[in-house]
Amino acid sequence: MAEDAPLTDVPLPEPMEDAGPVEAPMAMEESAAPAGAPHAHAEKPLLTRTPLRRYFEAAVRFEASDLLLRGGQVPKLRLRGLLKATNVPPLDEEDFEEWIEQSLTEAQWQTYGEQGSLDIGVNLDATHRFRVNIFRTRGRSAIAARRVNPRILSVQELNLPESLLQITGYTQGLVLIAGVTGSGKSTTLATLVEHINQIRPCHIVTVEDPIEYLFNDAKAVVNQREVGIDAPSFAVGLKALVRENPDVVLIGEMRDKETFEAALQAAETGHLVFGTIHASSASQAFGRIYDLFPNEERPGIRNMLAYQMQAFVYQKLLPTLKKEIQRVPAVEVLLQSPATRKFILEGREHELNSVIRENREAGMQTFTDSLVDLVNHQLVHPREAQAAALNPEEVKMRLRGISTE
Repeated sequence: MAEDAPLTDVPLPEPMEDAGPVEAPMAMEESAAPAGAPHAHAEKPLLTRTPLRRYFEAAVRFEASDLLLRGGQVPKLRLRGLLKATNVPPLDEEDFEEWIEQSLTEAQWQTYGEQGSLDIGVNLDATHRFRVNIFRTRGRSAIAARRVNPRILSVQELNLPESLLQITGYTQGLVLIAGVTGSGKSTTLATLVEHINQIRPCHIVTVEDPIEYLFNDAKAVVNQREVGIDAPSFAVGLKALVRENPDVVLIGEMRDKETFEAALQAAETGHLVFGTIHASSASQAFGRIYDLFPNEERPGIRNMLAYQMQAFVYQKLLPTLKKEIQRVPAVEVLLQSPATRKFILEGREHELNSVIRENREAGMQTFTDSLVDLVNHQLVHPREAQAAALNPEEVKMRLRGISTE
């Protein structure tokens, strides 16, 4: 992680360069949750009527991707992937705790006290939204807030490979977006689902904890369910899915056995299922899934994945050479094919990179392919591409025009 630097030293895009210190941002007008926002009747104006509001405003004003707050610590913003300190005093621990309590409903405060963490969605106003995790660390409260883009961007605007659009034409199967925390998985997922919303008359149902991107009905009907408000748990929400007559299902983060069982069952029964998973490559995603199941169940899960997997996409965000673009994704794309199915059934998932290389014309691409393409299009510095690569030497040789295959 980069060494902290005062926020005023950060080069900001126009008109942000002339902005004053974070401690005195322009106050946003207080408003109720936007029309169509989830559960406006059930929530307090979370974090928006306490002094915490100004830090969320600053995140919007400086176009930060993330806001980090902790009692006794100077507030920090993540800009272009780097964490930067604001030029304000550390937050008083007692005040910070009181502000959080004032911001939550009684039920939310009780859950936070019992579990030590809480995920919520926060509407700052009718345009700006955050995904917020409140958690305890060494007895103190902290907040990690991810700013959600008010508009769902297209594949082209996100600099994603055009081949991802073919995924939106599938009518059943499992699509997983893999990556580490903060790699833009949810954003890519929202882009693909929104594309379906714009082009296909169908029923889309999401189960999220919390809801991040807000979808408005276009050609599709979109129903979004938030765990803890619309459903008491992920398990209950997922169990009800097949009775809600969906065509397309979005399950947010898939992190346990029960979630994957529900996803695979939905895919088997004719639904197109989207989800995200923490993994460092498309092929590693298989191992992460198998590890959730006991040994005796893994052959059956492998067989289901071989036939129900439609696309596994791995991505990582890299800093760019363009001032107008903060970060750009390097993307590995593995699509269903006879060879893909064969390798999975034979337990050769670790060799799937060779399948990708042999099926580039079908829309697949390796992570190295993506890195080289980003450099060639002058979006990423060669040094950044090599640092992100599993095999830096391969990237270096490819950039020199030397084939490594």
